[in-house]
Amino acid sequence: MRKSYRVKKEKEFQQVFEQGHSVANRNFVIYQMNKPGQKHFRVGISVGKKVGHTAVARNRVKRYIRQSLLELKPFLRQDVDFLVIARKGATKLDMHQSKRNMVHVLNLAHLLSPDYETAETSQSESH
Repeated sequence: MRKSYRVKKEKEFQQVFEQGHSVANRNFVIYQMNKPGQKHFRVGISVGKKVGHTAVARNRVKRYIRQSLLELKPFLRQDVDFLVIARKGATKLDMHQSKRNMVHVLNLAHLLSPDYETAETSQSESH
């Protein structure tokens, strides 16, 4: 993801935490804050030491999250800043399971457009 798609500053993270609302599933929590008029979404990713004791494990989780978001990018709402926080179980997921969990939690947060379901079903029928 390009820099313009990232929430990087501590102040911006805190703003989303404090003013946004959250949804969660077993492996991920999403905090979101509407930003009307914004050109595209921005995302912040947090994987704490409770999630994985080694940097290798934490970085793998972050890679999976980034890749999932990259694949889902055309279907994501553009007028929001959101944070993805990984929970302990996220280290046990492979890429496919990680994306499925991300789709689930993004649907709960109403960040994924309904077009995604249509695109996903038509793609799986063509295989």
